[in-house]
Amino acid sequence: MKNIRLFFISLFLSVAASAVAGPPTFEAQPSPTPADENHRELFDYELDYTGSSNFFDVNGNFGHGDSLYNDFSYAHRFLITGKWYFRAGVEYERFDFGGTDNGLPDHLQTVHALLAVEYVVHDHAGAGIEIDPGPYFQNNITGDSIDIPWKVFVSFPLKKDKIFGVIGLGGSLYQNPIVAPGGGLIWLFTDKFRLEGVFPKPALVYNLTDDWEFRILGNLFYESYRTDDVITPERKLQVHNAIVQYSEDRVGVLAKYSGFKPFNIKLGGGCTVKRDFDFFRAEASAKTRPAPYVQVEIEARF
Repeated sequence: MKNIRLFFISLFLSVAASAVAGPPTFEAQPSPTPADENHRELFDYELDYTGSSNFFDVNGNFGHGDSLYNDFSYAHRFLITGKWYFRAGVEYERFDFGGTDNGLPDHLQTVHALLAVEYVVHDHAGAGIEIDPGPYFQNNITGDSIDIPWKVFVSFPLKKDKIFGVIGLGGSLYQNPIVAPGGGLIWLFTDKFRLEGVFPKPALVYNLTDDWEFRILGNLFYESYRTDDVITPERKLQVHNAIVQYSEDRVGVLAKYSGFKPFNIKLGGGCTVKRDFDFFRAEASAKTRPAPYVQVEIEARF
C-alpha cells in the first residue's frame, strides 16, 4: 500500500466510504440529531504481534527478528454545526523489535496530536481534513523529528445504495513520496456482505448479526521515523540521524464483537508477508521473510 503514509490516507477513506454506505437498517430508523447518532468520546487500543522470521540477507548478517506494535488513541468531537465536527485528540504508537542484534532500531515511536474537521454520518467521517503533528522518533525527541502528516478525503455515491467512490490526498515531510493520492470503491452486494475495495486496507466484510462482523483483509502499513545511530553489518546501512520508513504488509482475517456496549472487541490473525526498514534517502533497506501475526483491539465510543 505504497511507499508512504498512504496507510493513513486510505484507512480514513475506507471509513469515510462505509459511513456513506451505512447499512440500510440505519436508514429505516427515525433520523436522529447529530448528538444522538455521533459519539463524542473515542477511545482505541490495539496490540499486534508478528513472530520471528529471517531477513532477506544472503550473508546472514541481519539474522532474524519479530515485532510488537502498541497503539493508544483518545479523541473528542466538538460539534460545529449540523453534521460538521472538530475532532481533537492524542495518539501514541510504538513498535518494539526483538531478535538478532544487527544494529537496526530496537523500537520506533510517536506521540502526536489528532486534529480534524469532518462531516460525520452514522458515527463515521464522510469527508474531512486532518493533521497529525508531533515527533516521530526512535529514542530522542528533537526538532528534526517533528513531522506534520496530513490528509483530505471525500466519499460519494456512484450507484445509489450500491457503489460508492472515495478519493483523497495526503502527505508529510518524511514520507516517500512526499504527497500521494488515495481512493477506491465500496460495493454493497447485500445488506450483510460487501467489498471495501479501498487500499491500503481492502477487505471482504460479512455481518453475521448486529453484533458479529467478519473480515478477510489486507493491510499495508507505512510510517516514517527519525532514528538515532544505525550501524549494521551492511556498509550502506551505517547512518546517523536518518529517516526510516517502516512498513508491515499483511493478509489475514478479523472478527469483531460489539455486544458489550460501548465496546467493540476485535481479534485477528494471519501472515505478515513483509516487514521493511526502508532508509530511502540512503538508498538502503532491510526486509524480512513472511511470519504469522495476531491482533487484539478494543474500541470504546460514548
